[in-house]
Amino acid sequence: MNLAGIDTLAKAPLADGDVFLGGRWLPAADGRTYPVYDPATGEPVRWVSDAGAEDARAALAAAEEAAAGWRATPPRRRSEILHDAFRLMTEHRDTLADLIVRENGKVRRDALAEVGYAAEFFRWFAEEAVRIDSSFADAPGGGFRHIVRRHPVGVSAFVTPWNFPAAMATRKIAPALAAGCPVLLKPAPETPLTALAVAALLAEAGLPDGLLNVLPTDRAPEVVAAWLGDERVRKFSFTGSTATGRILLAQAAAHVVNVTMELGGNAPFVVCADADVDAAVSGAMDAKMRGGGEVCIAANRFYVHASVAAEFTAKLGAAMAAVRSGPGAGEGVGLGPMINRAAVDKIRSLVDDALDRGARIAAQGTAPRGPGFHYPATVLTDVPDEARILHEEVFGPVAPLTTFTDEDEVVARANATVHGLAAYVYSRDVARALRLAERLEAGMVGLNRGLLSDPAAPFGGVKQSGLGREGGREGIEAFLETQYIALDWPTL
Repeated sequence: MNLAGIDTLAKAPLADGDVFLGGRWLPAADGRTYPVYDPATGEPVRWVSDAGAEDARAALAAAEEAAAGWRATPPRRRSEILHDAFRLMTEHRDTLADLIVRENGKVRRDALAEVGYAAEFFRWFAEEAVRIDSSFADAPGGGFRHIVRRHPVGVSAFVTPWNFPAAMATRKIAPALAAGCPVLLKPAPETPLTALAVAALLAEAGLPDGLLNVLPTDRAPEVVAAWLGDERVRKFSFTGSTATGRILLAQAAAHVVNVTMELGGNAPFVVCADADVDAAVSGAMDAKMRGGGEVCIAANRFYVHASVAAEFTAKLGAAMAAVRSGPGAGEGVGLGPMINRAAVDKIRSLVDDALDRGARIAAQGTAPRGPGFHYPATVLTDVPDEARILHEEVFGPVAPLTTFTDEDEVVARANATVHGLAAYVYSRDVARALRLAERLEAGMVGLNRGLLSDPAAPFGGVKQSGLGREGGREGIEAFLETQYIALDWPTL
């Protein structure tokens, strides 16, 4: 596939797709394929090659063969390729957004934002590639010198989710390539087309063969086991559910593989008594509705001070009820379909559980009867602490509200979860907001802001929301090993 193939990927119906292996577009070794569905219609967009263990081993061999040459490539050259990838991704922004809408379902506005965000990882890590540090210093006791070098960790295997098919790929690929590591990528089975398009862009940007291998598959355990069972894989990065992360961590332990895990969230959104309610509602819409709520850092639990609860509920309810639901490509649509039927069923189950426990629907938009996997924007109030929706990631356009009156109380309730990915605080008092932020057990906190992510900032969680960080300076550190050399240096 060349760049013209990206335009083809965004259209349907199409012939069977390929895996990208060793710089070539190939069918799966055993010829298997599987369908990719359009969430707006429930119909297949196209069929793609279904990689298996044989393909996984072949991709690993290609990556290992390319590793030494890429490790020796000057950082400036690696940087130039990533800069070209940024440029190409920006030039093909509209086509990539169409592709995301088609296989993921998110509205076009969000898809365009994702492409811009995804491209920025190429630009940021292009700049970080030439800033990898080494050091040379005297030993404090004298007589020798310390040399500290940074080397690429080696072949890196990635598993990415369906909710950000471009950004979750580039957030891992860019720092790995910048550091000098070859990449194996298994995209989510629901959204492989965007990852294949990113591979085509990097090939056009001049990335040597074998440094990026993309394997769409509907048999992930087979592919991932082949990678984690091979000691040549030295880095593994996964974004997805905490439950799956636990399984993969156990597999990675067999060869003591360096891991980064970005796992599930259950983000609290705290609205203090002195908050600017209009700003809090605007931030809530950003934190809750971006990507239809199918976002790991989406606000999942709303804790609103009793003194402003009525105003906040009324204004958020009006905003949510006004959201038009429909196909992501539709004119004026603000909420696209969920990824599949199972996602809708889970959301409905959590809402029904809350209603059974005494919650009530304060506001709700409308959703098309079909086709597609739609769920309307919904605000719940009087949600009791025992409701499942306050303890499980809803991953959809539902905002459950509950009230508080005491700061210690809200901190305790917000922290009463195994997750700790993101949190949000709204208060006009910056000292109060910072105090709350520091007490919340979360890797990232938005203060009077509903949008958190930035390629230049470290992204990740605490507790069972993950290990390590992506993005920022920390992002490239995850792909570097430190080597210390003691150099004899006699005292004159």
